Amino acid sequence: MVSAGRPPWWLLVLALGVAVAVTADLLTRGGLERMDLRVSQAVSAWDLAGSAAYWPVWAVTQLGGRGFILVVLAVLVGYLAWRRRTLVPLVRVLVALVLLTAVVYGFKYGTGRTAPAYPGSFFHRDGQSYPSGHVANAVLMWGVARWQAVEFRLPERVQRTFGLLSVAGPVATGVAMVGLDFHWVTDAVVGAAVGLLLLGVVHALDAVVLSRWVGARTGRPPQQRRPEAVGGRGGGTAGPRPRSRSTRVR
Repeated sequence: MVSAGRPPWWLLVLALGVAVAVTADLLTRGGLERMDLRVSQAVSAWDLAGSAAYWPVWAVTQLGGRGFILVVLAVLVGYLAWRRRTLVPLVRVLVALVLLTAVVYGFKYGTGRTAPAYPGSFFHRDGQSYPSGHVANAVLMWGVARWQAVEFRLPERVQRTFGLLSVAGPVATGVAMVGLDFHWVTDAVVGAAVGLLLLGVVHALDAVVLSRWVGARTGRPPQQRRPEAVGGRGGGTAGPRPRSRSTRVR
């Protein structure tokens, strides 16, 4: 059974290829680093951080903010735990959060790339820019939210809302972070790739371990047995026999 919203294998392979290729290019000071520098120079000239547009654009970045997303997910998993009597969504969210924290921060400290606020792109022990945690968070956690909404058959408008957020959320977050010169373009691209890969990992873990450990895969009630199945083939109590013609009431 394929879970709702599970990334196809080819998309995961593409995400892995993008993450490896971009990282290798940056570590060798390739063309992507020069592209990042040109984009950063352009957006620095806009000076959004010093304008009235700062706070509206900053608010858009919070579509990938951990605090905002966790509040939404807390409401979602709390509702499902109450109405469906299942902890499966909670476990999925916790596993996704642990994986996100370990992988993204391991990546950040492992590469040590500095943010655009520094005079150029450098790899330094204090750098924590690469990849964008906000974009990775948006891809993974909105993807998990959509998954729960579809699998547990929440109202169509809820499914559509989370479906929109799972796509538009990461894109808007990445554009806003680059526009404010908080991140390089490649930070956002690899953040999205990492988020996709982690979403695939959570789906795989769920199929193999999580749902079986916690309980049933969904909170749907079991299907009722059809009345005609009782006492079917092989004996048992049969239903009432039709009257024979000789016993009809005249």
